[in-house]
Formats: sequence, structure tokens, C-alpha cells
Amino acid sequence: MQGSWDEQLPDCCYEHKQPSLIKPCSPTPNHLLYLSNLDDQKFLRFSIKYLYLFEKSVPINLLKQSLSRVLIDYYPLAGRLKNLQPRHEHDDNRLQVDCNGEGAVFAEAFMDMSAQEFLQVSKKPSKSWRKLLFKVDAPTFVDTPPLVVQVTKLRCGGMIICTAINHYLCDGIGTSQFLHAWAHLTRNPTNSVPITPFHSRHVFNPMSPSSHLPFVHPAFTKNANKQTLKDHNLTLNQYLQSQPLVPASLTYTAANIHSLKSQCVPSLKCTTFEVLASHTWRSWAKSLDLEPSLEVKLLFSMNIRNKITPEIPKGYYANGFVLACAKTNVKELVDGNLHHVVKLVQDAKSSLTDDSVSGILLLLEDKNVSTDLATSLVISQWSKLGLESLDFGEGMPLHMGPVSSDIYCLFLPIIGDSNAIRVLVSLPKSVVSKFEYYMNTFLQTNNVLATKIGEKCEFV
Repeated sequence: MQGSWDEQLPDCCYEHKQPSLIKPCSPTPNHLLYLSNLDDQKFLRFSIKYLYLFEKSVPINLLKQSLSRVLIDYYPLAGRLKNLQPRHEHDDNRLQVDCNGEGAVFAEAFMDMSAQEFLQVSKKPSKSWRKLLFKVDAPTFVDTPPLVVQVTKLRCGGMIICTAINHYLCDGIGTSQFLHAWAHLTRNPTNSVPITPFHSRHVFNPMSPSSHLPFVHPAFTKNANKQTLKDHNLTLNQYLQSQPLVPASLTYTAANIHSLKSQCVPSLKCTTFEVLASHTWRSWAKSLDLEPSLEVKLLFSMNIRNKITPEIPKGYYANGFVLACAKTNVKELVDGNLHHVVKLVQDAKSSLTDDSVSGILLLLEDKNVSTDLATSLVISQWSKLGLESLDFGEGMPLHMGPVSSDIYCLFLPIIGDSNAIRVLVSLPKSVVSKFEYYMNTFLQTNNVLATKIGEKCEFV
């Protein structure tokens, strides 16, 4: 059984018309929390939305109690975003967190479906999955609570837990840290959180005045990219966003990755991420049939907690990453060999030195600077965060992934196989089959499709 993008789940029956607010069960600091330049990027004005499927449910009251307890330590998630008075004339809607203990949104629902039935359609998110996460009626992103949870009980006694965690407050490392802390306190109500979160963001303050911004980084831009896609007067990103998108999903096993690495000629020592990101970037560009001269970029996050002096405290709870950027034109990307593309990715990683990270922090003082998404593929790696090992007391999940799919590419963990990765990205419907085809073949320098991956990738 394979799920389609428009396949409908049964409607959720909410236990209450309105969700409850879960507040910290003890008093927490009441103050305004500064957001660093890494946090306060318009690129991050969204919530990271996770979906977990469990074979057995945990009592709702227990989940609420442990959430109330964990919010003592993770109290900014119980606060609210608010606009800060601009520090400079060019500042625009700089945000901070009002740590007021107002509470996280918690919704309860029931769906007439079994865990195994949902598992059968779990490889590709569908539009109807959005009903599994309560939609807060808020006029703007700023007015949306930083943490929204929905627990949906299933016919079989299982449950689905969906969470929306504000990206302004933390990155993927932070979301995993919080979820594991919540699960830990659900299993062990009298214990402390495994890692004490450190909330001060001043460690990522720019190290020099903002009046002079000489640093340039290819992941950012101050002006819209004027390059066009064929005869469309749009950037590639705008072109993709202007039409209906459907998800492409495929799984790479350890054997697939090994075969992919063997395509790097001459031989090159590289990580799984480097080779799979390179292959995905090439396949994406090839499937979109882009102009050969168009410059395209690959953006991917890199943890910089170990690139700042003094050392970042353990448990640093905020955004601690910057985007690395590999770039080239379409012709070199799709006609060159995989070795060349992997080198581009490796060079992008190695270019993020202490000095360049400091330059990025300073560059982001200018709120006219934004992430350059015009002709970029953005890859976010969820597969190395431990997200799949969440246990609230009734065992590990049967499935872990996003609530929805978009044009950002996700590298997802595979439950039960730590060496496998699922690639998920949304593309125009007419492009998906081409993308999956190229992801399962390798384009040699003479444009002849060569040997397929030793063990064919699983498409769903």
C-alpha cells in the first residue's frame, strides 16, 4: 500500500473544542530573552514540525504533567515572541522572547485509524496530515506560541504525537534535546532533565561594531537574484513556490551509500552526508532542466558550537548553526563527475573557519541581509540528531518524520536502521519521476547513464 500526496486521513475528533495551555508547574524566570543574530533571521520564521507514531499510547495526564515539569527548564518555550524596538534605522522587526510562562498549546484528539494503517502511508506526508497538529488562529507568526503539541489517540491503542517548535528559539539539536528531556521526565517523573539548557544567547554577539560590514558570504544576499529561469521572470525558488508541489521520497541503505561513494573517481574520502548531498543536488538540478549558465547553490546547516571562543556551554539552547554554501553553474554541476561536486561540498564546509563564523555574525547585524534562496537547494539533516530514539515509556516510535513536505530537502532517520537515510523533498508533479530516476542512476561525464546503485533505492 502506498500513500499519495492527496490521500485523506480520517478526520480527527477533538476531545475539547479548544486545546489547553500547559504552564510550567513551578515559577520560572520572568524576563525578556535576547535573540542572537543567528536566531533572529527571517529565514527561521517558521516552526519545526515533527510527527511521531507509537504503537502504544501514554496516558494524556502523564504527558501533560511531564510537559509542565520540563517547561520549568525550557521556560522560553512557554513564553511568547514580541517585537523589539529597533536598535538601528535599518533594523526591521527584530524579535525577542517574553518569558512570561503563558504556556504551551496542548491539543487532544482521536482518529479512527490503527498505527499499522498509518505506517503503510507514512513514507510520504499528505496534505491531510496537517489535521494531526492543531492550527493556532494567530494573525502573524510572531503571535503563534513557540510550542504547540497535539496527541492523537488511535483505534488500536496507539498514538501520534505532533509538535511544532519555533525555530527562532532553537535548532535541530535543541529540538531533540527538548523532546528527549520531555520523554525522560515522562518515564522518570522524579528525575531531573538529562541536560540542563543554557538559555543566554550573548555568546553569539558580534565581536566588532556593526558600522562596517566588509564580509561577504555566498549563503546571503542583500538584493534579489536577477537571474531568470528560462523565459520566466522569476527566480527558481519563486518558480517552484508558484505551482503545486508533491513529495519525492526514497531510502538509501548502507549498501546504496557505499555504491554511491564508489562513483567518486578518482577515489575520495568523504562522509555519507557529503556524497548523498552532492548526488541529491545534482539530481535536483538535472530534473528541473535548468539553463546551463544558471548559478545554483547548495545550502546546508553546520553546527558551530565548537567554533566559538570561549567555548559554548553544554546544553546551549538556541540556534547554533550557520549555513554552508557550495555553488557552481548548472552545466558544471550536472556534467561534472561526482568527485567534483563532493569537493565543492567539502570546500564549503572547510571554509567555515572561526573568522568566517565571526564575519557571518557581524553580517547578520544588517537586517537587509537575508539567506539567498533564489536558486538554492536547502538540505536539513535530521538523521543524526537522535530524533528517532524518543521513548515516552511505551517503546520507540514506529515512524518519525515531518508533518509536511516542502522544497527544503530533509535527510531523515530510518527507524531500526541507523545506517540508512530517507531523502524527502517536494517538487512540481511533472518533475518528481525525473528526480527519482536521476537519484537512482549516475550521470557520467559523457552523459551516458551508468550502472545503477547496487541495491536499488526504495521509492514510495
